Amino acid sequence: MIKAGLDTQVFPDSSLYIIGLPIGNAADITLRALWALSLADVIAAEDTRETKKILERFSISVPTVSVREHNEVAQSHMIIERLQKGERVMLVTDAGTPAVSDPGSRVVRAVMQAGFRVIPIPGASAVVTALSAAGLEPGGFHFVGFVAPQSKARREALQQLGALKEAFVLYEAPHRVKDLLCDLAECLTPQRRIVIAREITKKFETFTTLAAAEVKQWANGHEARGEYVILVDAEPEQSEIELTAKDRAWLLALAQQMPLSKAAAIGAKITELKRDYLYHWLMQQKGAKSD
Repeated sequence: MIKAGLDTQVFPDSSLYIIGLPIGNAADITLRALWALSLADVIAAEDTRETKKILERFSISVPTVSVREHNEVAQSHMIIERLQKGERVMLVTDAGTPAVSDPGSRVVRAVMQAGFRVIPIPGASAVVTALSAAGLEPGGFHFVGFVAPQSKARREALQQLGALKEAFVLYEAPHRVKDLLCDLAECLTPQRRIVIAREITKKFETFTTLAAAEVKQWANGHEARGEYVILVDAEPEQSEIELTAKDRAWLLALAQQMPLSKAAAIGAKITELKRDYLYHWLMQQKGAKSD
């Protein structure tokens, strides 16, 4: 049997454990998480029904209590009382890591302020998992999670995010993802790269890469299912931008009907790319054709 260092693990009493659970594939749970859960005196869960499913899968029998967004402050007192008795309390959400776009941060703060230890048991995280397979430009990123669902507030938030040069990551539910993507497309330069990850780690996992100019059409024809992670790549330098096949086609057709400088000027207004960049690109195409 593989021990994996479990015999060296220590799980102190009077501590709150933050347990990362799988985001879709139950096999992604860690050995340390399973051991910690089995040693818990109580498990504070976002949805006890969902948590009991994974506990039953691994034959773990531990009492659960509900700690949700709407009762998080009140339940913090209950958790602190249990810690005062020397108990081990595990905090979990339905999927992923607590306090990352999910309830938990208020509990963690209250427990820390009360002088008790908070111990993270790392596990799955949708943002990190999506980033690893999205191929974004190297460098930092801005994690946003869910934006406001109301139309006006959502557009205002996306406009501010669209002005960022660095990459950023959004979460969205299936019933709102179309509206989010359509609004997002209007806040980005047409060539900015977007990766749409769906059903990560599950059977129908997909990663779709699009330019911002293509997103609205994709969203209107897409049947939304499952949870989404939307990754917007860093704003590229003009020299790194690649025109879409559609843009290349109409720009070349336009350049056949008028001077290249005028075609580049019109193209700049439509694509929001720099006129000089488009002019040099058209010159390159003309030279290649002459050769």
